[in-house]
Amino acid sequence: MQERSERTRRRLVCAGAEMFHRNGYANATLGEIAGAAGVTKGALYFHFASKDELADAVQRRGCGLLHDAVRGLRENGASPLQALIDTTHWLARMLHEDPAIPASFRITKECAGQHVNAVDFHDAWLTVVSELLREARDVGELPVDEPPAGADDEMPTLDRWESAEALVAAALCGIEVLAGTGLSHWELRRKVAALWGLLLPSLVGEARVGEYRTGAVGARTRAVGAERRREFQGTGAQA
Repeated sequence: MQERSERTRRRLVCAGAEMFHRNGYANATLGEIAGAAGVTKGALYFHFASKDELADAVQRRGCGLLHDAVRGLRENGASPLQALIDTTHWLARMLHEDPAIPASFRITKECAGQHVNAVDFHDAWLTVVSELLREARDVGELPVDEPPAGADDEMPTLDRWESAEALVAAALCGIEVLAGTGLSHWELRRKVAALWGLLLPSLVGEARVGEYRTGAVGARTRAVGAERRREFQGTGAQA
C-alpha cells in the first residue's frame, strides 16, 4: 500500500512539473494536474494540501536532481571547475528533458514576493555555482591574485574574486533564459560551450584553458540520468 502511495505521489509531482512548466504557476490547476497524473482530485489532496505544497515538491525534485548531478560528477573525479562546466551542460540538457527543472525556475520567478515557498530552486542553482567556484579557488584552480579580464587594477583581491563570482553566476543564469527562447538542445549545448570558451581564460588564464573540457559530458552520464528519471516516475502502476 505504501509503495502504491509513493508511486501516486511521484506521478503527481511529475504531472505538476509538466503543468507548471507548460502553463505557469498561476494558470496550472490542481484538477488538470490530477487528471494528467491519472488520479482523482481527492487523491491529490491526500498528498498535497495546496498548490503551494505541490510546487515546493516540484522544486525539491529539481534541487534533488541538481545535487545528485553535482555529487556524481565530483565522485567520478571531476575537479570543482570541471564539475561546474559539466553541471551547466547538465542543466542545458535537463531544461529539455525533465520538466521539473524548467518548472522549478518558472515557479521561483512567478512566485517571487507572492508566496512564501519552502524551496527556491533559483537560489539552489546560484548556491551550487558559488560553492563550486569557491572550491575551485580553494584548491588552486582559480588564481585569486590575478584579476579577471577587465577588472580595475586598483580593486582589492577579495573584490576581484567577488566580481568574478558574480560574473560567472549571472552568465550561467542566462542558460535558462536561452532555453526559454525555444533553442534546441543541440543549439543550447553549443552556446554553453561557447560561453565557457569566453569565461575560462578570464578565470584560469590562457595557459591553462586546455586543461578543461568545455563541451558536454558523455553519453554514459546521460544514460544514468535517464535511468534515475525512470526510477522516480515509476512503472505507471494505477493509483
